[in-house]
Amino acid sequence: MGASQQEQGPLRVALLGCGVVGSEVARLLTQQSADLASRVGAPLELVGIAVRDASAPRPLAASVDRSLLTEDAEGLVARADIVIEVMGGIEPARTLLLRAIESGAAVVTANKALLAEDGPTLYKAADTAGVDIYFEAAVAGAIPIVRPVRESLAGDSVRRILGIVNGTTNYVLDQMASTGMSFDDAVKQAQDLGYAEADPTADVEGFDAAAKAAILASLAFHTRVSLEDVAREGITRITADDVAWAAQTGHVIKLLAIAESVTGDDGAHGVSVRVHPALVPLTHPLAGVRGAFNAVFVEADAAGELMFYGRGAGGAPTASAVLGDVVSAARHRVLGGKGPEESTYAALPILPASTAVTRYQVRLAVDDRPGVLAQVAQVLASKGVSIEAVRQPSEPSVPGADGAEDDGSTGVAHLVITTHAAAEAALAATVDAIAVLEPVQEITSVLRVEGA
Repeated sequence: MGASQQEQGPLRVALLGCGVVGSEVARLLTQQSADLASRVGAPLELVGIAVRDASAPRPLAASVDRSLLTEDAEGLVARADIVIEVMGGIEPARTLLLRAIESGAAVVTANKALLAEDGPTLYKAADTAGVDIYFEAAVAGAIPIVRPVRESLAGDSVRRILGIVNGTTNYVLDQMASTGMSFDDAVKQAQDLGYAEADPTADVEGFDAAAKAAILASLAFHTRVSLEDVAREGITRITADDVAWAAQTGHVIKLLAIAESVTGDDGAHGVSVRVHPALVPLTHPLAGVRGAFNAVFVEADAAGELMFYGRGAGGAPTASAVLGDVVSAARHRVLGGKGPEESTYAALPILPASTAVTRYQVRLAVDDRPGVLAQVAQVLASKGVSIEAVRQPSEPSVPGADGAEDDGSTGVAHLVITTHAAAEAALAATVDAIAVLEPVQEITSVLRVEGA
């Protein structure tokens, strides 16, 4: 039985990193110390904050003692009961967390890149040492999604997860949709507002979302999924024209992280994980996620459809998730017990994105003459792909309509073709076959349709 609050001494908390998130964590630990002690059953004592340069100016709340700053991260973790890591990156974060675990400390991390690349090493070390490892803040900031998937849905079977898990890209795409802004201008605005880094590559190329997708897939399907297992496509090729046409066909474009249970061509059951821009119908809950907000849509056998929505980044929201994990780990220190361990019993194969079932919307420029649509439809039929809808976005150009002499040349017609659901491989092969048809001048855009 754990000691009472009066008998229990303070739990020593070490903080690795003091950036936007770290400074908020330090503030909350200090300013809410009395409440946290009551919730935990023992005081939480912040014993140090590891930084690269303790003399560098940094924003800290007045309640945070600057003498806690230290450059001796290794010494700090060796004397802590709970280690919070919000420094980011792979090293030295991995080494420091492993040393903390070896010394018997519980670990709380917000480091999605580390967990996606080498989470199993940390999980195994924590299991061996009998200590907790929590990482709610690693996915979607303040939104409680890790705990629901890992614990609340542990008795259910998750079929699919669709997530908007990167606030920067959602803001960019939302601005393009609501204002007609170009991609470059929307990214610049996101940078000016602090939503995007000076180098936005990790966000706009989908790396950040892919790391989060790997974590969610590992939890949902009880299978180890690494960053390398995630098929990834960013939003850099999305144009203002794509966004405008999405609206005309009743969609918005979102960068989605998708993890789902699939069946391969050989009948084998596995997991497919991918990140890519997609058309989301305006009727789907994810379509209404605006600005820099995040949302995760979960489909499970018994629970049905669940939606988790909120701020996916920022100092205070992420710190909220971190402190929730700290309280859980601290309670276990006081009362006994341990959080959930890594669950990999299913060990499902990771199947390629080509096995996923989706729908395509293809925009193409074709010769404006009879029989073209029939040729396109024949190609789709030959690949086993059926057409859901065909739209002609504007009146075809008519030679001589502007008063010039009609020289008999062929004008250009624009078609928008939406398919029914089919395997990704069949859809990709269909687009390749359409592209080489004689009357097809250009494939203007190919976007997947998800959430329909």
